[in-house]
Amino acid sequence: MEMYAEILLIAIPSFLVLVLIEIAYGAWKKNQTYTLMDTLSSLSSGMTNILKDIFGIGLIIISYPFLKNSIGLIDIEESFFLYFIAFICIDFASYWNHRLNHSINVFWNRHIVHHSSEEFNLACALRQSISSLIGFGALFLLPAALLGIPHKVITILAPLHLFGQFWYHTKHIGKLGWLEYILVTPSQHRVHHAINPEYIDKNLSAIFCVWDRIFGTFQEELDEVPCVYGTLKPVQTWNPILINFQHNWGLAKDAWHAKNWGDKLKLWFMPTGWRPADVAERFPCPIVENVYQQQKYTPGYTLKHKIIAVFHFIGLNSFIALFLTSFGDLHISSQVAYGILIVTAIFGFTSIMDGYKWAFVFEITRALFGLFVMIHPFQRRVWEVEYAFAFGTILYFFLCLCATLWMYQSLPKRVPLTS
Repeated sequence: MEMYAEILLIAIPSFLVLVLIEIAYGAWKKNQTYTLMDTLSSLSSGMTNILKDIFGIGLIIISYPFLKNSIGLIDIEESFFLYFIAFICIDFASYWNHRLNHSINVFWNRHIVHHSSEEFNLACALRQSISSLIGFGALFLLPAALLGIPHKVITILAPLHLFGQFWYHTKHIGKLGWLEYILVTPSQHRVHHAINPEYIDKNLSAIFCVWDRIFGTFQEELDEVPCVYGTLKPVQTWNPILINFQHNWGLAKDAWHAKNWGDKLKLWFMPTGWRPADVAERFPCPIVENVYQQQKYTPGYTLKHKIIAVFHFIGLNSFIALFLTSFGDLHISSQVAYGILIVTAIFGFTSIMDGYKWAFVFEITRALFGLFVMIHPFQRRVWEVEYAFAFGTILYFFLCLCATLWMYQSLPKRVPLTS
């Protein structure tokens, strides 16, 4: 995990620089693809995913080492060829894992956060899940296990495979000629994120588009069908934690309301979007019917709201940087404290920007509790050893309290969904 934290200290600034370059390019070309709160929501979602990964939260049903030791038939000597074959196997596994997420109700919850943005830009690439708590991805690596590909090779290549999917989340790159027949390109991935009937559940490959072409899920971007982004059931929130569990909460409510006991179980494993007929009739759920009349989720913001949102995001980045740089030296209790601080900050400020009245109570409580913890006598050693950190944390919670009270009378106005 210390090595992972060190990698993130390089990866995160690199991603942020590329996002800033895309924002600047969009401004220069007068074709801006970013909005403030959507971008902050995307980047905050990336932070929650970092915490999940670095703490190793989740239950692995079957691990790749177990699979390899159980069914491995041969061993390939370490070479460029080994890494090439391993990368192909990872990409093949990614296609089927991705296709499962799009195909079955319960698995869609693991992936919905990545599609939740109604914009399409590099920042939305960072909307990664924290709800994939049960690990079974090794099952899709059966070809790699049969070939005896070592676990360490998979471990090395998996992050590179993930990072390789970042660049094509952009509207500023057109079609790329002959590369369209080999690699996943921005044009193809725009189709994947679109909710147009022509594009739904298409282009599921990660790096090589050959899997879509082989298995019948390929769709070219059409000039006469401009992509519209988001989900057919718009999430209507900036809070990445709510987004991560919103779909399964809806399934749980449908299961509760279903009259047929078979439907209560069946709905979890039916195709994505399926609901029991009696539940759909009694509890209709707004769905985008005409994508070209979709009203994006844009609560009314003033300059005050934007200042507060940016303040919270700067604070979050500061704590993330401190957390990663000192991760190896922190006691587990301090690591957990950092994690709680970051997650609650994300939950609080995005909920306030959603216009939820209860978010003020949450934020005021969080700020007061943080101040209490930092001035409590048991923090005396922190003040002695890390005075700058302790003072900065006190200042952060004090400013959070002031910002929340300052905004109390000017709640952002929520915009209802129109189909």
